[in-house]
Amino acid sequence: MNDSPGGPLIDVAATYMPRLSEFSLEPGLVAAVDQHAAAVCDALLPARRGPEGRTVRREELADYVLGFTDRLTEADWTEPVGHDFATLHLTAVCWLIREHDLLGA
Repeated sequence: MNDSPGGPLIDVAATYMPRLSEFSLEPGLVAAVDQHAAAVCDALLPARRGPEGRTVRREELADYVLGFTDRLTEADWTEPVGHDFATLHLTAVCWLIREHDLLGA
């Protein structure tokens, strides 16, 4: 993984961001990713809420992604053709990256 503050997010986005395009093809995917995004937000501590909902910070999400992907590596996880818990979770991370413009300037 990349060592810059957004490094893990850049790596995850490069791999899983294209899965967001599947939303129009699989309506149930939107709901599943939304649930995973909520779980990721709930896991980020301390939980902060702004006027439009939870505030997601790049550094906190990057740390979360590092921990999550480390656990996947320890479990010898490989990406399946479809969607499993891990791919939904990483797709949700990409949705959060996009919605909160975490890779923007």
